[in-house]
Amino acid sequence: MKQTELLAIIEKMSPKEKVDQLLQLAADFYTDNAEDRTGPMENLDINETTIDNAGSILGVSGAQKAIDIQKHYIENNPHNLPTILMADIIHGFRTIFPIPLALGCTWSKEAVEEMASVSALESSVSGLHLTFSPMLDLVRDPRWGRVLESTGEDPYLNSEFARAMVHGYQGDNLKEDMTKVAACVKHFAAYGGAIGGRDYNTVDVSETTLREKYLPSYHAAIEAGAKLVMTAFNTIEGVPASGNKKLFRDVLRDEFKFTGPVISDWAAIKEMINHGVAANEKDAARLAIEAGVDIEMMTTCYDKHLLELVEEDARYMDLLDESVLRILELKNDLGLFENPYRGADVEKEKEVILSDGHRESARKIAEKSMVLLENNGVLPLSKQEKIAVFGPKATTGDLMGAWSWQGKFDEVITIAEGLSAKGAHVTVSTENYELFENSEANLADAKQLATENDIVVLALGEADWMSGEAASRSDIKLPQSQIDLFNEVRKVAKKLVVVLINGRPLDLNAINEADAVLEAWFPGTEGGNAIANILFGDVNPSGRLSMSFPESVGQVPVYYNTENTGRPYESAPDEKYVSKYLDVSNYAKYPFGYGLSYSEVSYDDMTLSKDNGKIDDTIEVIVTLTNKSTRPVTETVQLYVRDLVAETARPLKELKGFEQVVLQANETKQVTIMLETKKLAYVHQDLSWSVDAGEFDLMVGPNSRELVFSKKLTLG
Repeated sequence: MKQTELLAIIEKMSPKEKVDQLLQLAADFYTDNAEDRTGPMENLDINETTIDNAGSILGVSGAQKAIDIQKHYIENNPHNLPTILMADIIHGFRTIFPIPLALGCTWSKEAVEEMASVSALESSVSGLHLTFSPMLDLVRDPRWGRVLESTGEDPYLNSEFARAMVHGYQGDNLKEDMTKVAACVKHFAAYGGAIGGRDYNTVDVSETTLREKYLPSYHAAIEAGAKLVMTAFNTIEGVPASGNKKLFRDVLRDEFKFTGPVISDWAAIKEMINHGVAANEKDAARLAIEAGVDIEMMTTCYDKHLLELVEEDARYMDLLDESVLRILELKNDLGLFENPYRGADVEKEKEVILSDGHRESARKIAEKSMVLLENNGVLPLSKQEKIAVFGPKATTGDLMGAWSWQGKFDEVITIAEGLSAKGAHVTVSTENYELFENSEANLADAKQLATENDIVVLALGEADWMSGEAASRSDIKLPQSQIDLFNEVRKVAKKLVVVLINGRPLDLNAINEADAVLEAWFPGTEGGNAIANILFGDVNPSGRLSMSFPESVGQVPVYYNTENTGRPYESAPDEKYVSKYLDVSNYAKYPFGYGLSYSEVSYDDMTLSKDNGKIDDTIEVIVTLTNKSTRPVTETVQLYVRDLVAETARPLKELKGFEQVVLQANETKQVTIMLETKKLAYVHQDLSWSVDAGEFDLMVGPNSRELVFSKKLTLG
């Protein structure tokens, strides 16, 4: 449908019909049982006509349900418009993949795109049109529960994943490809910078940091064609995102050239009253529409007050028409005018959802996401050894994480099931281990199993509700009962392997005495099989951390790409008058990019295609690697850059490229990373982006701390 046709529709709409297009309601309003709608209707003070004309719907699932709702909507809409069905499909629809933080640890754009593609297929066949993903908030504070939804602490890596995820969801032709769904970028902007790691809290960030660290990944997704942007809950410079003209009019639309609609997060427009920047709902509606927020999710400030604003000032009609046009353009981009039921297919839904192929995809990606943190030689496990498996996460289906909306516990492969399927001497405890309490029977069982077997696999971690939205924690250790269980088992176990199921980096000092630690995150539907394949060595671990693990919560936020200070710690760590703690080092326990494998890979040489270049050049960074083991390994070669002298203080190192390479047994291979010098641009004092002439250190290694080669590059 051409824009002129959309404008003609708008011309025919009454002001109230236009306002209704800006309202998004949850699935509760579209149940078949009228009595179930009564409570939600009374809470929002809306009637059936408003419900039937709301421009989009949140959280509907199931092909037949979606078809029925769309049919009813079109029949009751005065202009026979279709509605848009949206939902939070964060890391899988029914086939649940690892949480996004774990996906970040794959360092694989292909894996992330595959996750999004499978999620899109299962979502679209179930009737959905749009997912509220990717979440592209840069994260540095593991106390914040929503680190679970981010791919990590680095703007470059996050940007690479942003492009991959958007393409996976949307494909190359969203309007024609019914297996795809539209992507929504969230949360604009800097939601991950909440002070104290407390959800919904204030963000206090300089404009330089905002532009260099937080905005790039959102921008990358918009450049990749993402169709919708969601506001953040937080304030920046005291202004809530949902009423922030600077963010949405100046940055998003003028600078980033985004032309699609903007949606508030749940009730975020009305919450501007709580922030103290709006006196009432009418004031909140005014601020939001002036900022360019087109869709109001689950509050009715627009529904109740936009028409008043229009009557008082004609310019609000222009803003209203502008928003309606963007919403209709999204419906058009989805092909809903031609095919309002889009990919919804009751029969195909049965074939596609949780198919064997999707399970296999989830397993392989889970294997790539797991990070081996410690191993003193006990892994991989041998099938000749007697292995005991127990702990509060050993036999539970709670391996999916907080945002696995359609996932089902009984469809998850547990850790015990995965290990037992290997045909080894595996004993699974029949005791019920709790997350927060040990019984005498538990402890006795644990000691007996540890004594009778060669190896203990102890499964510890968080419940799904302990990380995610509204799940901030000031103490990021394992629960004390689990630490007590570990200590009792450590006393008698010959070999002790800990498998962690969690949604954030943890303080792991309490389990330092483990022989091996596998960070499995919330690995999803196929988690147990993936963990078993890693532990038994059928898969060589290749995950690398995309977010640092602190030595102590007192270091938080701790991240790799810090700026130098006037009294740098690195110059004299034993001196007092440098920037340091007295009681702990400045460094993370496990740094960004870190991860072990079962192979020894040596970095033998590094060369540059040229060591003198131009500001608009491309430099080849060539690294020679050797696999000194008898098993294949995937190595992630990481390139970091330091700008030695700049207009503003620059980080000690910044990721500017990486390459994954498979090395066969005893193989030597050259790996080339292409460095475009435009990637060395930064925000200057006048807020412009540019690359300076001068000297740069180029460093490579297996993680951000162990950088084994460094070369000088001069740009002129």
